Amino acid sequence: MKRQALQVFDHLPAPLDLREEVLKGLAQRQKTLPAKLFYDERGSQLFEAITALPEYYLTRTEIGLLRQHSDEIARIVGAGSVLLEYGAGASLKIRLLLEALRPDCYVPMDISRGFLLAAAQRLLDDYDWLSIYAACVDYSQPLSLPRQIEQAERKLGFFPGSSLGNFTPPEARQFLQRVRQTLGRGSYFLLGIDLVKDRTVLEAAYNDQQGVTAAFNKNILRHLNQTLSAGFDEQRFRHEARYNAEQSRIEMHLISEVDQMINVAGQQIALRKGESIHTENSCKYRPDALQSMARSAGFETRQIWTDGQNYFALVLLQGV
Repeated sequence: MKRQALQVFDHLPAPLDLREEVLKGLAQRQKTLPAKLFYDERGSQLFEAITALPEYYLTRTEIGLLRQHSDEIARIVGAGSVLLEYGAGASLKIRLLLEALRPDCYVPMDISRGFLLAAAQRLLDDYDWLSIYAACVDYSQPLSLPRQIEQAERKLGFFPGSSLGNFTPPEARQFLQRVRQTLGRGSYFLLGIDLVKDRTVLEAAYNDQQGVTAAFNKNILRHLNQTLSAGFDEQRFRHEARYNAEQSRIEMHLISEVDQMINVAGQQIALRKGESIHTENSCKYRPDALQSMARSAGFETRQIWTDGQNYFALVLLQGV
């Protein structure tokens, strides 16, 4: 594939769709907001800060696994691939894969356009051989990518950071099915997955002492104020992350500190003091459960790599 430098593909949901999704979540008995709304430009920057926190073991453990196994991954996938990253970031992870694979084309996908394009430009500056199609999309929804990408014979999808855990298990299965459809038979999908472990380790990772995760959680309210003319006051909420052992997941909540009435896209939303808005799940997996889910979505497991403490896993799947 001839180098095309940077091309941009925009396919974000319409604001009306977002309005309906937000209001539907806030109308539930347990109020919810979609976690994808964390990721405006400020939210993306805050998340990058989270990945460097001492309590947040996930990123450094995953990077260690990629350093150790990226050459092996490249040998399995082979030359001439198209590398698609679901939820593109600005971290070292993708650089490790790019340098090992040297793919014909890189397709970063993210909902935050400014953050996506800035990260893509930095990669272009550093890799003069790289073609990039930057796709500003909501990858949690069905995708339609440029034809030259969809028709590529050899693809590797990359979904790092245990972001699969943000979906409920039924949603995760549906997501994997869509990925299998996008990538095609014989293509590969590399997942970073956080594993089930002691509650104290998990809760510390999402309740950091510096308060960065709290700022990230509250940023969803700021983002809503900008996109849907909502009237949230961040100071009237506190961050809480707790482990739900029955569901094997960390839950992030915003707790209302007072009784309040909030205008959201023209509708009044009542919150009682102590009532929560559930903003994110982070499901933790056991390898056998993940393999079973992947199999039901049309993937076979080619390889699983874990760190010495069995905190985190890289899982290489292949479409069948």
